[in-house]
Amino acid sequence: MAPRFPSQWLDELRQRADIVQVISGYVTLKRNGHRYWGLCPFHGEKTASFSVDAERQLYYCFGCKAGGSVIQFIMDIERLDFQDAVKHLADQLHMPLPQMENDPDYERRRNQRDRLLAANREAAQFFHSTLFTESGQPMLDYFKRRGLTDNVIRKFGLGASPSGWDTLTRHLQSRGYSLEELRLCGLTVVKPAENGKPQRAYDMFRNRAIFPIIDQYGNVLAFGGRILGDGQPKYLNTSDTPVFNKRMGVYAANLLRKERHLERVVLVEGYMDVVSLTQFGVPGVCATLGTALTPEQARLLKRFAPKVYLGYDGDSAGQNAILRGLDILQAEDIPARVLDFPDKLDPDEFIRRDGIEGFNNLPAITPETYRMRRLREQHDLSTQEGRTEYAKACANVLKHLEPVELENHLQELTVQTGFTRDVLLAQIGATLPKAAAVTPAKREPLKRSPGPSAEDVRAEELLISLIGTGRLPGDIASEEDFTDPVLKTLYGDLIRGRSPASLVEEQQDEHLRARFSQLLMTPPSENTDQLIRMAQDCLNSMRRRRLEERIKTIMQSINALSGPDKITAMTEVQSLTAKLSRLKSAR
Repeated sequence: MAPRFPSQWLDELRQRADIVQVISGYVTLKRNGHRYWGLCPFHGEKTASFSVDAERQLYYCFGCKAGGSVIQFIMDIERLDFQDAVKHLADQLHMPLPQMENDPDYERRRNQRDRLLAANREAAQFFHSTLFTESGQPMLDYFKRRGLTDNVIRKFGLGASPSGWDTLTRHLQSRGYSLEELRLCGLTVVKPAENGKPQRAYDMFRNRAIFPIIDQYGNVLAFGGRILGDGQPKYLNTSDTPVFNKRMGVYAANLLRKERHLERVVLVEGYMDVVSLTQFGVPGVCATLGTALTPEQARLLKRFAPKVYLGYDGDSAGQNAILRGLDILQAEDIPARVLDFPDKLDPDEFIRRDGIEGFNNLPAITPETYRMRRLREQHDLSTQEGRTEYAKACANVLKHLEPVELENHLQELTVQTGFTRDVLLAQIGATLPKAAAVTPAKREPLKRSPGPSAEDVRAEELLISLIGTGRLPGDIASEEDFTDPVLKTLYGDLIRGRSPASLVEEQQDEHLRARFSQLLMTPPSENTDQLIRMAQDCLNSMRRRRLEERIKTIMQSINALSGPDKITAMTEVQSLTAKLSRLKSAR
């Protein structure tokens, strides 16, 4: 179970994480009055409708209605869940998580992580600069033969490791990194002294084309290296380290984060597949890190786009990896498609042959179609036994589909196996839908339930905005003044001292969160007397209309009353009329 952060600690985090400063790292903001304005990062626009309120620590877009606290902004912009967004902000602010505050080893681990990431960044710069030297010429020639431009080489930070045994190690030691730190990074192999031989240290990557592995925050976590020539292994990857776990990330996550409004992520196998597809203009491309797709990687991809397209190699290993990947994506409830590369080509080979137009025209087949295609390869459909086993296997694949989705596959399966549609449905475990005779239910005329008018709601919303400033007397209103139940609850939370940012943050419904964000932005006045007069006007309007509605309701029913009931009703009308007169006089 994810940890629950104490509300007091979250309040401190929001205060330290100045929302204007955080959002300025992603959006160019200009001050106008007491707010900051910029182009919304969540939808395309040319006129700034995205506002940030430094006083309330909230943001709101008047175009797409996105809004919330600084934590919500990090969740949306970085595609993180709440827990990870909080950890991300705390890490940026060097603020220990609550469970770490009493951990004496926390600071040591944090300092070690910072040192290892810095060493990796230094190594990436060394590899990249080496690419353009004499010792890196073979690797640069390799990239050029693969059709890479200087722009894409810089975009991915590609590099070269020299052939010397310890060139990188000596360089990083000269920059102040210890041999133990380089060993923990996976950059240096350290052989302990034994049998009278002294300790030896040499570079992990030698004479290889280098692909830095960078996470979505821009941290260099690890490296992949391709050997030039006939050496083995062809690709050498950093093993798991204190800052890198190959199950958790994907190659090019840093570029995925920068792409907005992706409709799907294209997941491929190799580094060069990612680089080539990106160079040709395919958006949202990434690769697993020398391992089959993991649940952790699938959940990461879900943050960037609603669908995943699997574009693995056309060989048998790649095709088997697709089946495993589809199972993982299905378990994580992520819609998937399979890109059907012809002639057993890998993505890099295909796009260099057919270009971006050919890629865009590739069939993107459903998981069921792909699984049925693989099953067909395993059964001899020229025999009755083969057709029977194939039909049974396909039935297991199709059993979870909705009737509309199922229909297309049934038609194909009928042709392939010779079994009738009814037989196949019976095997799947479904039954033909039967139209049941339905007697239309007698509908009662809709009765309009009494509720606040639009004018009342506007007055109540403005009053909430004014109370949210914290500059009004605590007894200026009461919960009874609100007819909207949502606003009544919000009012109660505000007068009990809850911060606007925390109230917005806890709203799970995005429409409600947007409404709260807009309401709790600072009203356009810094004069407390003026705010009080505005609040009193709102209350006057709300109470006056409520009295008028009550008087109207009583008068509509008074003719049906008699005796004491009629007298009581008339007395109430007189009392309400007197109150209404006083309110109008006060106004």
